[in-house]
Amino acid sequence: MKENKMQSEEKKLSCTEEVRVRFNETDPLGIVWHGHYIVYFEDGREAFGRQHGLTYLDIQKAGYVTPIVKSTCEHFLPLKYGETFRVVTTFVNSNAAKLMYRYELFNNDNTLVCRGETIQVFLDADNNLCLYNPEFFQAWKDKMGLS
Repeated sequence: MKENKMQSEEKKLSCTEEVRVRFNETDPLGIVWHGHYIVYFEDGREAFGRQHGLTYLDIQKAGYVTPIVKSTCEHFLPLKYGETFRVVTTFVNSNAAKLMYRYELFNNDNTLVCRGETIQVFLDADNNLCLYNPEFFQAWKDKMGLS
C-alpha cells in the first residue's frame, strides 16, 4: 500500500509500505529486536525511492553515494512475529546537500509503535563530501516541486 500526501503549506512527499515481521527479526520472546527497526527504515526509504524516482541505483548512476551520518529511533510499543505494520516514510526538504527522512511505524491497530529519522550526505566518486546539491538531485527536487 503506497500513497502520496500533500500536507500543510509546504509540499511533503510520503510513501507507505506494508511490512510483515519475519521470524529471524525476533528475540526468544517473539518481539522484534531493536536493531531491526533501522532495517525497517531502509525498507521505507527503498519504497520511497521506487515510488518517487530517487532510488539508490539512480543515485549511483549519477556518480554519488549517500551514507547515513545520523539516525534516531524512538520505541513506544513492540512489534511481534507475524504482525504486519506500516512504515510511513516522509522526505524532509532542506536547502542543504543531504537526504533527510522521517519514519513512523504503525501496527494493525493504527497505533504508533516507533518513530525515527535518518540523515544522509552526498559523496562523489572520490568520496568527497558535496556541499551543494548535485545536479541530478536538484533536478529531482525541481521536478517534485520542492525547490
